[in-house]
Amino acid sequence: MTLLAKVIFSSRWLQLPLYLGLIAAQAVYVYHFWVELVHLMEAAFGNQHALELLVKSIGYKDTVQVTGLNETIIMLVVLALIDVVMISNLLIMVIVGGYETFVSRMNLDDHPDQPEWLDHVNASVLKVKLATAIIGISSIHLLKTFINAANYEEKVLLWQTVIHITFLLSAMAIAFTDKLMSHPQK
Repeated sequence: MTLLAKVIFSSRWLQLPLYLGLIAAQAVYVYHFWVELVHLMEAAFGNQHALELLVKSIGYKDTVQVTGLNETIIMLVVLALIDVVMISNLLIMVIVGGYETFVSRMNLDDHPDQPEWLDHVNASVLKVKLATAIIGISSIHLLKTFINAANYEEKVLLWQTVIHITFLLSAMAIAFTDKLMSHPQK
């Protein structure tokens, strides 16, 4: 192997700080999740300040005086928590899958917690998994918006729907392209 080839091949390690940064971002999401969950629990036990923080964080109708948790607020908070979990899952796919695909093998073959998908991950599989995760996250955002539609302009509702449909079509195009490339027609 020539020196140039060694330098080029070793440059893959420049991605390591990026993956470490994503791990730090995931820690922020974990913190955010617990803050929102604690506020939900406090509001469930009658803490008015926690309820106000929840109402503000979910963008609930600020023209209506909220004196206690109701089903809509609980649903919007739970959807926000699910959203955080799905984004965290997306981060794990990018961190673990990207590192394994582009930087270095993790050698987890004997580890009992090795993700099932990791032993057949490649750039193409990773793209499809990421596109699917993005659709899930977009679906949660769209559902939150529709539940709280009274607080949004029609234009926002329309554009969020158009963007979600664009994500769906993009994911289908990626999956179709992947299928064509991995299984050429006879």
